Formats: sequence, C-alpha cells, structure tokens
Amino acid sequence: MTEPDNIVLQHLRAIREQLDTMNNRILELTQRMGNVEVQLANLSVRVDRIDARLDRVERRLGLIEA
Repeated sequence: MTEPDNIVLQHLRAIREQLDTMNNRILELTQRMGNVEVQLANLSVRVDRIDARLDRVERRLGLIEA
C-alpha cells in the first residue's frame, strides 16, 4: 500500500501548476504586446509620410506658404 501524499506537497504542486500557467500567459501577452508596438510604430511612419505628402500638395496648390 502506498502512503498518501502530504497535503502540503499537494498544495505546493497545485501552486506550481498555477504559476506555470500564469508564466505562460504572461509570455504570450508580452509577445502580443510587442507585436502591437511594432504595428503602432509602422502606422506612425505611414502617418508621417502622409503628412509630408500633404504638405507638398498644399505647397504646390499655394494653400500654404513655402
């Protein structure tokens, strides 16, 4: 007959499983946040380019002073 596990060990194992799950979720969220940051940076570059193009168009049309 095997001896039943110590209740403290059972709780420690459950805590370890929960910590592993939380660490995996944090890693996933960190990766996703990194992707969002890259996409936001790309969007910012695109907006800057559009702004520069709009300035050139306005100058050519004489809507703003050079």
